[in-house]
Amino acid sequence: MRLADPKPHERIAVVGIGGLGHLALQYSKASGFETIAVTQSKDKEKMIRDLGADEVVANGEKLMAAGGADVLLATSNSWSATAEAAKGMRPDGRIILMGVGHEPLNYTPELMFRRVRLVGSSQNGPEYLYEALDFVAKKKVRVVEETYRLNEIAKAYDRVADGKVRFRAVITMD
Repeated sequence: MRLADPKPHERIAVVGIGGLGHLALQYSKASGFETIAVTQSKDKEKMIRDLGADEVVANGEKLMAAGGADVLLATSNSWSATAEAAKGMRPDGRIILMGVGHEPLNYTPELMFRRVRLVGSSQNGPEYLYEALDFVAKKKVRVVEETYRLNEIAKAYDRVADGKVRFRAVITMD
């Protein structure tokens, strides 16, 4: 998020509300930004709102109808979902690509005409670590996890592979 250099009046959207996206949503909200979640998973909507989303929309068209976004934190592993959400970008917007998709990501003429920038990021530098940990210590950000005992590792693996874990799977050694 910090790589996008968001300004106080800007709106941040998060696409891919999973293991990374649920954290991105909370960090955006804890930083004081109006935050919109982009997801087609209706069953996640209440939890997403409980995590701090001001709005939940299904796609880029609905994101634009809700006022658009200046920053899109793309945590999805589907670049087609990212491209769809990008339709809701405002002029001079920034898309931070954190998830990796297997299909091509199309940079459309519409994005070019609105001067939307793509920025790749696997992680921020250490200068932001204190801020991130401070939000956690102040309970403004929390990891949502499912816990499994070591002898349940195969079950945990299957749930992760099937996309059924909300949002992180943790293996304990007891």
